[in-house]
Amino acid sequence: MQFKHVTLDFDGPVAILKLDHQEVMNAVSIDMLGGLGEALDAIEDKRAEVRCLVITGAGRAFCTGANLQGRSSSNNMSQSGKGAGAALETAFHPFLRRLRKLHCPIVTSVNGPAAGAGMSFALMGDMILCAKSSYFLQAFRRIGLVPDCGSTWLLPRVIGKARSVELSLLGEKLPAEKALEWGLVNRVYDDSELWAETMKLAQELANGPTIALSLIRKLYWDSPENSFEEQLNLEFESQRIAGSTDDFKEGVGAFLEKRPAKFQGK
Repeated sequence: MQFKHVTLDFDGPVAILKLDHQEVMNAVSIDMLGGLGEALDAIEDKRAEVRCLVITGAGRAFCTGANLQGRSSSNNMSQSGKGAGAALETAFHPFLRRLRKLHCPIVTSVNGPAAGAGMSFALMGDMILCAKSSYFLQAFRRIGLVPDCGSTWLLPRVIGKARSVELSLLGEKLPAEKALEWGLVNRVYDDSELWAETMKLAQELANGPTIALSLIRKLYWDSPENSFEEQLNLEFESQRIAGSTDDFKEGVGAFLEKRPAKFQGK
């Protein structure tokens, strides 16, 4: 399926969402954000079938941030602070919120540079896989802006305040292998192996207990905002839901019968 600067394909229960505006290394425009929204609508229409989402970039980049080319056009990010702020509120934030609330796991396959908003998109993955040649960049200070798209919330919770501030103040590239060392990403592969390893992992997740995996996502997203007691209560509520699923019954049955479980995502 083709949307504006976005392609969406399905490999069984895996949805593959690809940022596809190679002329600008997949930089994000208002048009692309519209295409992303339409792609998520299509995924929602197939909610019962889609059990994992892969996000990657076409060509040699993952996403190089906001599209500043032709910035006087309404279809691109404005150079002014007011315009940038408006685009965040009306276009970027709704997309990020929808990713957070997605019903299934997200794998981001970072095949090249992930800069600015592109870095935030990459960090929305529950599992973040990278090519060795890829890198991350908090590019905002280079054009006189501040980090956005949730990066100032995500980064310090993963790599700590000192490293987060350093990345943002200096605007230096963070190579994939250093990101792995810091605990920012899950796995790094040779460039030629990234896609095969991405799909192998995505299929493994897609064949898992989808409702339980969705609840696991929610538990970890909500955890930083909760007290210990609040998190205990959320675990209790989530466990009750997971325990009422067919997949739980199948998992227990498979364990007792010493066979692989065949989860249906129900």
